[in-house]
Amino acid sequence: MDQRIKLVQGDIAESEVDAIVNAANPRLSPGGGVSGAIHRAAGADLARACEGFGGCRTGEACITDGYLLRAGHVIHTVGPVWQGGGKGEAGQLASSYRASLRVAVEHDIRTIAFPLISAGIYGYPIRDAIRIALTEIDRFLAGDRTLEHVAIVAYDEPTLELVKEIAAAL
Repeated sequence: MDQRIKLVQGDIAESEVDAIVNAANPRLSPGGGVSGAIHRAAGADLARACEGFGGCRTGEACITDGYLLRAGHVIHTVGPVWQGGGKGEAGQLASSYRASLRVAVEHDIRTIAFPLISAGIYGYPIRDAIRIALTEIDRFLAGDRTLEHVAIVAYDEPTLELVKEIAAAL
């Protein structure tokens, strides 16, 4: 695993990085979970900026300023809703990570923090979501030298321990 991948516990909305990734809904509107927390912390200007995109498709990403966040930018990506695994969810989730990382590099982002996309209210099985996150980030970093570090932020200690366990097995 690339040494630039950092596994941390905390509130992603408080991350001190160039960009945080928002596990967004297709409308890019404030919602629950990670998205709601990011929108609340960033302030109303974030929602106004998101309205200008007209939404985002699953597996794609777009970028806004961070407004009141410590992070200068928010990369919004829409992960898949878990539907049992037979609807292309794994490929869509992998695409969300790749698209977010591409947007970061295109905008000269050096440090970025990810939540576990789709593993919350979208119902993606957590172990599978973690494996996809770690695998896609590691693959991307193998061909990129511009990103200085990529954090995966687990909200609580049990989730962080699970991320560490899976990372050690990859």
